[in-house]
Amino acid sequence: MLAWLIDLVLHLNRHLAALLSEVGIWTYPILFGVIFAQTGLVVAVFLPGDSLLFGVGALAAVDAGTLSAPVASLVLGCAAVLGYAVSYGLGRLIGPPAFSGRYRLLKVEYLRRTEAFFLRHGGKAITVSCFIPVIRTCMPFVAGIGHMRYASFQLYSILGGFAWVLLLIWGGYFFGNVPLVRHNFGIVTLIIIVVSLIPVAMPFLKRRASPAP
Repeated sequence: MLAWLIDLVLHLNRHLAALLSEVGIWTYPILFGVIFAQTGLVVAVFLPGDSLLFGVGALAAVDAGTLSAPVASLVLGCAAVLGYAVSYGLGRLIGPPAFSGRYRLLKVEYLRRTEAFFLRHGGKAITVSCFIPVIRTCMPFVAGIGHMRYASFQLYSILGGFAWVLLLIWGGYFFGNVPLVRHNFGIVTLIIIVVSLIPVAMPFLKRRASPAP
């Protein structure tokens, strides 16, 4: 599995091209399923997100007859928003029983803190999390546990989800076939992943760099 994931990341453009040549227009529902799972199912956090969208945009630029960037943007934007909604619903469903006081590690106090956080920062947290791997998958689930108001959650998940999808697909569309990028697609994919993980790493790096009290 690990070897397959590494190969997928390093040669994502080749895998996407092979998939498109084999299944044609059925590529859309397959990509929809991947993005939906990556945003909606916490256990699918390992699936590609940023790099996949960038690769889709790059492929759409050279094979627009089969894969359309505008259609892919709409389909995958909807997949992301639907995934967020499902993750939120699961968190809302699981939250009350999990924090009922029966489990020592899941204290009601933590639930109240989570609810207070989303009351103050929910919109910003949801929008920004759409651009950060791992956090993108977990944040809607936590928002459901924290009982963030659904109307607000839905609004910001639509804004963040479509902004994320549009940025990566059209970034790949306009820059994915630049010779330097095309010939080093695996390296570019890794750079995208590393850059998107910087917001996650920064708090830990600051904590390690700060002097001990």
